[in-house]
Amino acid sequence: MTRQRIFLDFLLKEWLLLISVSGVAVTSVYLNRLPSYSINDLQIIFILAVLLVVVKGLERSGLIGRLSQCLEKGALLPLKLVCATFLLSMVVTNDVALVVIVPLTLALTTDRKDILVILEALAANAGSALTPFGNPQNLFIYWFYNIQPETFILSIAPFSMIFLALFVLASLFVKTANNRKTNHAKSPIKYRAFIYGALLLTVILTILRVLPVEAGIIVIIYALLFDRGSLQIDYALLLTLICFFGISENMKSIFATNLENAGHIFIFSALASQVVSNVPATLLFAKFTTQWKALLWGANVGGFGSLVGSLANLIAYRLYTSHKNTNNQAMFTTKFIILGYLAFFIGLGLYFGMERIR
Repeated sequence: MTRQRIFLDFLLKEWLLLISVSGVAVTSVYLNRLPSYSINDLQIIFILAVLLVVVKGLERSGLIGRLSQCLEKGALLPLKLVCATFLLSMVVTNDVALVVIVPLTLALTTDRKDILVILEALAANAGSALTPFGNPQNLFIYWFYNIQPETFILSIAPFSMIFLALFVLASLFVKTANNRKTNHAKSPIKYRAFIYGALLLTVILTILRVLPVEAGIIVIIYALLFDRGSLQIDYALLLTLICFFGISENMKSIFATNLENAGHIFIFSALASQVVSNVPATLLFAKFTTQWKALLWGANVGGFGSLVGSLANLIAYRLYTSHKNTNNQAMFTTKFIILGYLAFFIGLGLYFGMERIR
């Protein structure tokens, strides 16, 4: 029974990985060959890997935990949590921002935690969309299409800024009870925090092409020599991306066509994200089109909506529903989906509205 439970837990946790492995196997059998990977594909995987190592190092150093604890003090708690999640996701990815902020939220003595967690998940998706390294699909699009940093940011800035304004406004309407003051021991900050801060800057400069890709090896060397715990990253995510690179290459060979209508790319990628998540949807459609702006918008709008629209959604959902002090999961799920799809349809309207103005 224990083995069955472990196997079931694995299926529920790594379903996307299993789907991606199956997809590579099926398409490879159909083509009677294994997929080919370009140097560009391998560089993207490498950069994402070292970025995950740096973020893990920052978590283990206590710096992120200390910063998050500062949010508990003072008034306007919902506003601070939403803005902190938005800003943090721009630098350390939406997944990590939620891993930091959601547990803090659940540890508070305030009420309305369900709405706060949902707003944090939405804010993480909106904030991470603004930078090339805020989420995996952005990193892929930025690197795959060889986009300049300022061009990338300006293209997606209306999406992030408008949703930031909406989420800030929404947070001001969330009234939380003034419960007793929480008492948390301050997280100690280790000296490694400063080293990982410098390594994070190195990775960012690598992503921005100021430094060569090979500079990222410094992160791996440091972790191997001084902090092997930081190598305990989400390898399932990396393997999933590798598999979807292969699926995308195989699918391109199967269909051998291009999609160059920006509106079609936007809506197809946004809708596909509702089923397979926005990272795999991005990897799939990138091989078919040169319309990177439409794909960028589609993938990030697609992060809203369903629970699987973004891996960040699943992280926030699982953190909330597995916490010992939460209840009424059905109501939480309903609220999550309703607010998620409200943001999704606003995103659709925003894109087509801006296209009409242009």
